[in-house]
Amino acid sequence: MPIIDKDKCPVRTGSTYPAPYSEMMTGRSSLRLGDAGGLSQFGANLVRLAPGAMSSLRHWHQNEDEFVMVTEGECTLVDDTGEHMMRAGDCAAFPAGDPNGHHFINKTDAPATFLVVGSRKSEERATYSDVDLMVDLKDGKATFCRKDGTPYPGDEA
Repeated sequence: MPIIDKDKCPVRTGSTYPAPYSEMMTGRSSLRLGDAGGLSQFGANLVRLAPGAMSSLRHWHQNEDEFVMVTEGECTLVDDTGEHMMRAGDCAAFPAGDPNGHHFINKTDAPATFLVVGSRKSEERATYSDVDLMVDLKDGKATFCRKDGTPYPGDEA
């Protein structure tokens, strides 16, 4: 049956970021809806931000498109042009290769939820706008490095 039971969906908390960035994702969780449905060509995640939480470091994708729709509450989209309040029903799109670093912050006193849909490429690079960090993804493995390509401490081979 193609109906996904959200109560039985895998939940991811925290982050794959290296320290000290991983600690910054406290209060963020996501339901891996696409994984639960067996999807392989794109990801679909329902992200929940507790009050004060942020979705990720500000980033952009080299090869993957990303689409976001707020489903509950309010959150602030922060991108290269500033801060933008988004409410339930509001949408944003981030085309692959556009270096407009973005993330979402819940600046309210209530939880906020948004749906993220993104392509799944076998190879991808994401660049983090505000810190000296990039990640290369290949066959499901993440390798972090500095923007000049040198390994991030802890990821040295």
